[in-house]
Amino acid sequence: MQHEIYMRRCLQLAANGLGNVAPNPMVGCVIVYEGKIIGEGYHQVFGGHHAEVNAIASVKDKSILNHAVLYVNLEPCNHYGKTPPCTNLIIQQKIKRVVVGCLDPFKEVRGAGIEKLKMAGAEVIVGILEEECKELNKRFFIQHLKNRPYIILKWAQTLDGFIDRDRRGNVLEDNWISNKTATQLVHKWRSEEQAILVGTNTVLNDNPLLTTREWPGKSPLRIIIDKENKLPYSLRVFNSEASTIILNENTNNKKENIEFVAIDFKNFFSSFANEMRKRNIQSVIVEGGKNTLSKFLANYYWDEARVIIGNKTFGKGLSAPIIENEPISKEAILDNILLTYKNKS
Repeated sequence: MQHEIYMRRCLQLAANGLGNVAPNPMVGCVIVYEGKIIGEGYHQVFGGHHAEVNAIASVKDKSILNHAVLYVNLEPCNHYGKTPPCTNLIIQQKIKRVVVGCLDPFKEVRGAGIEKLKMAGAEVIVGILEEECKELNKRFFIQHLKNRPYIILKWAQTLDGFIDRDRRGNVLEDNWISNKTATQLVHKWRSEEQAILVGTNTVLNDNPLLTTREWPGKSPLRIIIDKENKLPYSLRVFNSEASTIILNENTNNKKENIEFVAIDFKNFFSSFANEMRKRNIQSVIVEGGKNTLSKFLANYYWDEARVIIGNKTFGKGLSAPIIENEPISKEAILDNILLTYKNKS
């Protein structure tokens, strides 16, 4: 029970890194001496100190570390990246007891960090709140186990099941579905992911910015699917507010923050995954429209879906995508409802 208490604190700390540490995992660390927390820290920013380094630095009396227990939600790294291995520091500080939430799926670590600590004489316990630890770093695990980004599908639909009005006869009528609080939440979600993806029709119909202007934080990389390069430069996704890539059939070109990338549309998802790996993109939120969302759903190329049900009806229009799964959660956003789904296939 004590191990679980301290591991939950590690998870609380680790979650503070969401949106700031990718493509690294979110990691929190707690150091306990005689039943009291004497140090804690988390990985705050990509390229910065890891959680174990920050936690050890926060301990005032380093002489008691050899009698302390170090808790961390993910296996300490044992390789040189942007920072030295955390296992080296733990060994140098003579910390003899280490409790780990789950193993690191990254091929450069994957059990080697645990083995290194054991070889140095440390007692290592693994698997405390393992599922919770994996869930926190679901993006990191998908990236390394499936060689693709974690995919979140998001859309809003009316009470009568429409994602949009029929634009052919009346483009001026209000098409907005969700309330302002839900919109702010969506911008928060954008700040937590590395990239946002939409298709050609969404850009033409809505002229979106795809930024986090309603929430503090960095805007994600904008990914636009425009097979035939028919989007005019006057659209707002071509502004300088965020880096943007246009996935198309035959053009490779870059100017300032806009990059055209040719991919194989006959093998779209494998080409897409390859491009994301090149850029070390760990997560993508797909915001539509229906054609794009439906392709991801039909190919089971998604991990999570977030569907906002507004409080209005359209009567007719473009029907929303259909998910066969049952939602794993349902919550109110004032007069809207948020349904969350997980792909279990």
